[in-house]
Amino acid sequence: MHFTKERINALEKHTRTHLINSLSGFKSANLIGTQDKQGNTNVAIVSSVIHLGAHPPLVGMIMRPNSVPRHTFENIIETGCYTINQVNKAIYKQAHQTSARYDKGESEFDATGLTPEYLNEFTAPFVQESRLKYSVKYVEHQHLAVNGTELVIGEITDVYLDEAALQSDGFLDLQAIETVAVTGLDSYHTSNKLSRLPYAKKP
Repeated sequence: MHFTKERINALEKHTRTHLINSLSGFKSANLIGTQDKQGNTNVAIVSSVIHLGAHPPLVGMIMRPNSVPRHTFENIIETGCYTINQVNKAIYKQAHQTSARYDKGESEFDATGLTPEYLNEFTAPFVQESRLKYSVKYVEHQHLAVNGTELVIGEITDVYLDEAALQSDGFLDLQAIETVAVTGLDSYHTSNKLSRLPYAKKP
């Protein structure tokens, strides 16, 4: 099949959205935990978390345009901190439900049955049920004029993980903690590892 630009643009809106969202393949499913200065908690699923660098440890994510209230983005800018919590097999349905449009005063933790957890006096809530989570300090954001989205960049400060995932060289075996991936907007997957390959060098 061949989808030209014209054919893509002619697709019904939801069909086009599913098609384009699926093109980037398997993505990480993460719950972003935030809290405003009044103590209202928020947790939202995001599939756009990306590694930016290890020295210092930086992570980025794309947030949707602020054409409607975006509580996660607003809380990050207001407080300067947030948590990233990987979604696992046991909580993927609850994680998906956080994408519903709840009001500012409604906590997705309460609505979905996920448990807020506070660790080492970090003010943003973690998701207790997540088996790999980390605290992030906001560094900067870049407004992307091409489509109005926001690239949020943060520095990882603390990592909390299930010991079953950690290997001796620092590699994390995400399959061991039943981390799930997402394709498109609503399809969740577990993984089967093929192998780890040695560092590639020119013959």
